[in-house]
Amino acid sequence: MNYFVYILLSRKDNNLYVGLTKNLQLRLKMHFEGRAESTKNRRPLVLIGYEIYFDKHDAAAREKYLKSSDGRKEIKIRFKRELARHSPGKFLFEAGELEGNEDS
Repeated sequence: MNYFVYILLSRKDNNLYVGLTKNLQLRLKMHFEGRAESTKNRRPLVLIGYEIYFDKHDAAAREKYLKSSDGRKEIKIRFKRELARHSPGKFLFEAGELEGNEDS
């Protein structure tokens, strides 16, 4: 069985949501339709990325990490172009936060 750790961006408040599910398609449908309690007031939402795991404990550990401050920083670095594309006019990064992390 596969487990998915996924990352959503709220276009309403520009914040991230990290979740874990066995059925990514169904869970995303619930989020997008406002049937997920955790994000129903934060729509519209955009899927920024997801990872697949075969072990539930590995997926849960990754979800926990991505919800930590270090994990949030990793998301912002790894998905910076995708986040910027969906967050026009908003600043996701503090000045200098990504300094030295530019890739050409």
